[in-house]
Amino acid sequence: MSELKTHPISKIEGEYIPPGDKSISHRLAMLGAIAEGKSHFTNFLSSDDCLRTIQAFQAMGVSFEPSETELAVHGAGLHGLSKPKQELDLGNSGTTMRLLLGILAGQSFESRLTGDTSLRKRPMRRVTEPLRKMGALIEGRDNGSYAPLTIRGGSLSGIGWQNEMASAQVKSAILLAGLYAQGETWVEEQIASRDHTERLLTIFGAPFQKSGSRSLIRKTDRLQSIQFRIPGDISSAAFLIVAALLLPDSDLIVKQVGLNPTRIGLIQILKSMGANINFEMTEDKGEPMGNIRVRSSRLEGRAVDQNLIPSLIDELPILMIAFALAEGTSVVRGAEELRVKETDRIHSMTVGLKAIGAKIHEGRDGCVIEGVKGFEGGSVSSFGDHRTAMSFLIAGLRSKKGVVVQDTACIQTSYPNFEADLKRVIR
Repeated sequence: MSELKTHPISKIEGEYIPPGDKSISHRLAMLGAIAEGKSHFTNFLSSDDCLRTIQAFQAMGVSFEPSETELAVHGAGLHGLSKPKQELDLGNSGTTMRLLLGILAGQSFESRLTGDTSLRKRPMRRVTEPLRKMGALIEGRDNGSYAPLTIRGGSLSGIGWQNEMASAQVKSAILLAGLYAQGETWVEEQIASRDHTERLLTIFGAPFQKSGSRSLIRKTDRLQSIQFRIPGDISSAAFLIVAALLLPDSDLIVKQVGLNPTRIGLIQILKSMGANINFEMTEDKGEPMGNIRVRSSRLEGRAVDQNLIPSLIDELPILMIAFALAEGTSVVRGAEELRVKETDRIHSMTVGLKAIGAKIHEGRDGCVIEGVKGFEGGSVSSFGDHRTAMSFLIAGLRSKKGVVVQDTACIQTSYPNFEADLKRVIR
């Protein structure tokens, strides 16, 4: 079993360009596959999760030209996919499984989707239920609640759906199925989730409209190919951002990072804690991109409620590290979704933080954290979760004895170059 250890350091300093955004990379590979013609994407994230998306469409006859940071896709068109000869193994990628179900709902053939042990435990009824209402036939464990899932698509009808859990994956699956459905398909949210799918559908030429909290799509015959540069992933940059805040005399400039308003909840909450963070948008060609400057700061504890959770759901583990070293008490509430990620992140972060000397109380939908001046250090498990692993490697930088994180191979799912990027800015 792989493990990594980080030691106390003096500061973080320099310029840093984060890897391409994972959410956008997934969606571009999918939409490029069902568009017509050749699409080309730069700064594509070649992580294990995104490669699973590519492999799934290759199994359905789509041709890709991948490199380390670029991807060309020869689109098969909305109806040009072919029946896969074997089940599609999506590894640990929940994004691939949920969004792919939306596209497969519009196909006339049958497919079977599976994944690793973790993915087979993650809830899928949130997606299979609306897709069934649209006309897809889906079977799986516990009435379609868990993979393996078998889906046969075909003749779909549009629906209206209240997205009560503010899930971008649920919304995206329904909108992708809506490309094939008769009539109109709409999704309404009371709390906005990330909107990458909506932005990209517009760029690919889909008949998409946004009105207030409602996203609406109509059936179409074709999507156009595009050229697109993917912004850096703020969820990956979050680890080095928090490290720079927590280490004295640090000064980090994060360049070419995505600044989508539905993804910057972490920046907002850190600024409310007293963080010295400034950002500027330098480009907006469908997805806003810019630079962030971060300098070491004295942080104060804060409360995070359910309204902010969708905009920082992936950043909550590293935010909990910041909370643990902030002055006073921090509270996370309304974060039940953390319990059904790659692992139960509320539990994994609680166990790990206690092991390295933090003061934390686990609750049903979050936690209460009392700030300490520094971590003692020790050994923790990642529980097979990439964001848990990277969060504790950052914690080791502000510890007395360092932190050993067990089972770190999972980092490959989202940030293969994490260790190398971190070493480049350590001083």
